[in-house]
Amino acid sequence: MAEINQSYVDQLVSRAAAKKNIFGAVLCIEKGDDSLSLISGAGNLNANTPYFIASVTKLYVTAVLMKLKSENRLHLNDKISKYISQDILDGLHVRKGVDYSKEITVKQLMANTSGIPDYFTGAAVAELIKGKDQCWDFDRVMNAAKKRRAKFPPGQKAQYSDTNYRLLGRMIETITNENISTVFKEYIFEPLHLKETYVYDDPTDLRPAPLYVKNNELHLPKYMASVGSEGGIVSTAKETMTFLKAFMNGRFFPQEDFSQLMDWKLLFRPGVFYYGVGLTSQPMSSKDLKGGGLIGHWGQSGAFAFYHEPSDLYFSGTINQFYGQRTAALMMNKILKQIK
Repeated sequence: MAEINQSYVDQLVSRAAAKKNIFGAVLCIEKGDDSLSLISGAGNLNANTPYFIASVTKLYVTAVLMKLKSENRLHLNDKISKYISQDILDGLHVRKGVDYSKEITVKQLMANTSGIPDYFTGAAVAELIKGKDQCWDFDRVMNAAKKRRAKFPPGQKAQYSDTNYRLLGRMIETITNENISTVFKEYIFEPLHLKETYVYDDPTDLRPAPLYVKNNELHLPKYMASVGSEGGIVSTAKETMTFLKAFMNGRFFPQEDFSQLMDWKLLFRPGVFYYGVGLTSQPMSSKDLKGGGLIGHWGQSGAFAFYHEPSDLYFSGTINQFYGQRTAALMMNKILKQIK
């Protein structure tokens, strides 16, 4: 491995933070054998700044679901109608006059193959990125999804849908008889001794770094306090790293079960990547096949948590920009090229 030292990472992160519309960047890199551990922040972010991890939260949902599976409290092929009430499901997935809502499985929600429409599209996204802060609670999300047309029957294709993870959150709450904040705390935060990681549920909480959309600060406390299992966790790069390594190394569920998550489907929105069962595979070159490249998850906030198996390197951090994934990917790619 070519030398990757603190000076190199500092320069890499500083250059990322100096790019157009990027106001801050933080990157944590660790090797699986703990022989390397580096972290750097630049701009309006430092190594300890708490930030919205957004859809990286979905990895935490996957960890809880797989732990519940290992405890025989659910099975991936269970119909979600076992855990979600009929009034919620009725009309949620209608395709050519047929309501498939009760046929959807837990695995299909996790894998984004349910066919349930995504509420986080079109006008909903447009209003939010213009700064129109609003609460999108569970009932509002379900009502919005029911007004959209399902594009395919369950299991036939893949389409990213945040609605799926709202349903998974509700399902977890039903099984555990606890709210999602408490579940995350008891199943993940406390066992890993995460002191700066929590579910954002108080719109007056000013601790997380502000988000940006292009060159505009995006202040969305009502929205972020309402998204819970879809993307509501706040953390730091170091504590995200602690979780990521625990996730990948069998802390929450038997490591042999990990192969069940690697059923990859190619997605083109909100970016080009493969989606498995509750996690993402991000190709880093044209040579990366399904499951190649980085394994983990992106967040719409520019947050990331990924593992690169060939190099045994883990990455976590954020660009804190609604359109920041490319800049984050370039940082990780430069590290990977450095070690070849």
